Amino acid sequence: QVHLVESGGGLVQAGGSLRLSCAASGRTFSNYAVGWFRQAPGKEREFVAAIDCSGRNTYYADSVKGRFTISRDNAKNTVYLQMNSLKPEDTAVYYCAARSTLGAGTRLWEYDYWGQGTQVTVSS
Repeated sequence: QVHLVESGGGLVQAGGSLRLSCAASGRTFSNYAVGWFRQAPGKEREFVAAIDCSGRNTYYADSVKGRFTISRDNAKNTVYLQMNSLKPEDTAVYYCAARSTLGAGTRLWEYDYWGQGTQVTVSS
């Protein structure tokens, strides 16, 4: 199995930027596709972005496309989520998740391992 730890969350003003990191350990990281999800209070957890094992194929929710960028550095066992032009509606706990297949997924049940989450708060 693989263990995931998110970091990089915090408080930022609208229009600002944050870079989240997801550090993985336990297995060969290059064998896992990774996704980012978020959950606001009282809301369902929703898909944000995903990346396949090679890092060549990425996917984004319409709400973040053009503002967020997902990337990975397999040598460092880390996946990143660069968030620019942040909006108050981006406020949520952000989770990274790993999938033990080569391809990326956009649904909760497609992922096997989850981190504990990191809080992102965007003020207006």
